Amino acid sequence: MLVHPQFDPVALSLGPVQIHWYGLTYLVAFGLFLWLAGLRVRQAQFANSGWTRNDVEDLLFFGVLGVVIGGRVGYALFYKPGQYLSNPLEILMVWKGGMSFHGGLLGVIAAMGLFARTRGRHFLEVTDLIAPCVPTGLASGRIGNYINGELWGRAADPTLPWAMVFPQSGRDIPRHPSQLYQFALEGLLLFVLLWWYARSPRRIGQTSGAFLVGYGVLRFVAEYFREPDSFLGLLALNMSMGQWLCVPMVVVGAWMWRRA
Repeated sequence: MLVHPQFDPVALSLGPVQIHWYGLTYLVAFGLFLWLAGLRVRQAQFANSGWTRNDVEDLLFFGVLGVVIGGRVGYALFYKPGQYLSNPLEILMVWKGGMSFHGGLLGVIAAMGLFARTRGRHFLEVTDLIAPCVPTGLASGRIGNYINGELWGRAADPTLPWAMVFPQSGRDIPRHPSQLYQFALEGLLLFVLLWWYARSPRRIGQTSGAFLVGYGVLRFVAEYFREPDSFLGLLALNMSMGQWLCVPMVVVGAWMWRRA
């Protein structure tokens, strides 16, 4: 069996300042977004609508706010509502960890709505632009999870060639490296499929709907290999919180695609 290398979470120390690998993966995610969205605005369907590189930079600013605020608030409400409602100031303590993708998604949706309103653009036109640029950021974040040795997988068959022991879990049993599964599925695979799908003009809302369906399905599958949060465990129908949050994503995404 493999053993997680237990990387030092600090990539670089400059005196009292410490730069963590997880922070660097966020920077990589934002850099990839700038590059990919810059390519998107050159496509005829967006270039003819007056999209520019400056719009992409503004989108990134709005998106960062949505990811950080939505991800943190979503984690508090979806996963530990009792703890954070009794100690609301702890929501601001981001250095203690705790971010939710689904909360971050809602935060980005709100941020893109604000952007669309201030620029006089259709909301779904904005989300169609950014949807294919998101999976690479998700892939980068999963690498950060793997480096930190967090969000490890469920117990695996010891004969599985890539089964891995995560000492951070407190139990020396072989597990699925679910962070890498999610890197491959909701990161790389979703990016390839969406980028291919969106390279041709689509009806407004279809690319956004395809993203919601694609992410929801792939994350739902990956959750079968990911250890549920210890303070929640499995919920109704033996589904994790992550899986339950994916259900409305798939339903809404399918409705959006069909409605378009």
